[in-house]
Amino acid sequence: MKLELTEVLWLEEHGELTLSQLAELSRLSEADLLELIELGVIVPAEPQAVRLRFGAQSIVAARTACRLREDFELDAHGVALAITLLDRIRDLEAQLQDLLARMPHG
Repeated sequence: MKLELTEVLWLEEHGELTLSQLAELSRLSEADLLELIELGVIVPAEPQAVRLRFGAQSIVAARTACRLREDFELDAHGVALAITLLDRIRDLEAQLQDLLARMPHG
């Protein structure tokens, strides 16, 4: 029997994180995060601010990036492409569900 441990993190929608906090929670280095920010994978709350701050949704993106990097040995550009494609798939699935819900049943 295989036992899998899962970490649960309660995300506060209006809370903000520093770059170092995001690095700690995502298991990515600050340098890795800065590269992903440059590629547009992770977006700071105020991109022009001197001290970068991040919303809770950035934790999800950063952890996804970390898993993709570890599982598939992707570089930052590969991670950016994979996340872009995953986001597009989610958008298309949502559109499909919306269209299916509008169709008459019969």
